[in-house]
Amino acid sequence: MWLLITALAALITGAMWYVSAPFDRYKLGFLSLIYWGATLMWLVDHVMAYAQEGGPFFEIDAQATAVGLSVLALGLFIWFVRLLLSDPKRVLKTVLKR
Repeated sequence: MWLLITALAALITGAMWYVSAPFDRYKLGFLSLIYWGATLMWLVDHVMAYAQEGGPFFEIDAQATAVGLSVLALGLFIWFVRLLLSDPKRVLKTVLKR
């Protein structure tokens, strides 16, 4: 399930980045790369596990959904920290000058 969740997040953020390109003010390309990297990593993991062990290709249960949602939250957190560090609207600079 985590593969499906991250793949969906990668598609959505990739589309959002493409619509806002070439002005990537909010670093959506960075967020898209986070989710595409996770998606490719888990795709390779699923293919190798399926080839070696067999069984179902997708795990659809509560634990797999929780892992997928936690990966989404971690990716958003990393993106948010990156966004705060770049400060595209110069809000932090203004607040810190006071």
